[in-house]
Amino acid sequence: MIFFDKSVDISKPFSFIHFSRHFEEIMDKTYNNDYTDTIIFCIGTDRSTGDCLGPLVGHKLKDMKIDNVHVFGSLDEPVHAKNLKIYLNKLVGFENPYVIAIDACLGKTERIGYINIKEGPLSPGAGVNKNLPSVGNISITGIVNVSGFMEVMVLQNTRLSLVMNMANIISGGIRYNLRKAYEARQTLLSNAISTTPNFESY
Repeated sequence: MIFFDKSVDISKPFSFIHFSRHFEEIMDKTYNNDYTDTIIFCIGTDRSTGDCLGPLVGHKLKDMKIDNVHVFGSLDEPVHAKNLKIYLNKLVGFENPYVIAIDACLGKTERIGYINIKEGPLSPGAGVNKNLPSVGNISITGIVNVSGFMEVMVLQNTRLSLVMNMANIISGGIRYNLRKAYEARQTLLSNAISTTPNFESY
């Protein structure tokens, strides 16, 4: 089986368009109407510049008013290593949730500034050698700095502008696609209702 795995360099032109297109592709591949809810699971902490990608995305999406779409993790209520299991347990309260996991990560120097969109779960804390439960039907990670040494300090000395630009692209692409999908469902439902015959008129 070929799994979905695409990347976007945010320093290149039209990065928002490319991310939005890839996000739409992975949703088309992995999402179906059997899912009852969509959970945007934003992992990270506002106490570290490099690790605040998830909370920033959650902050930008928490006001999104779409039925059955829920945001876990924001600047005010971050999801991090100490409370991750609490939020994972909350997923049990949904019948069949589709989880979009978002987190910052470290990587090679030449890959800094790339956003990865992958099919399958992510492993939070792997970049700083923490063993935490995996989460997500799909994962979105932003490579914010270089890996290999003193990871915690590296995250704390990451440029906020890079993380903010990533958060803008990720949150904007998710909002655009989820809104478009919601409006398409509403139109389909409206058309189905309007074409249902009224037997009382016969």
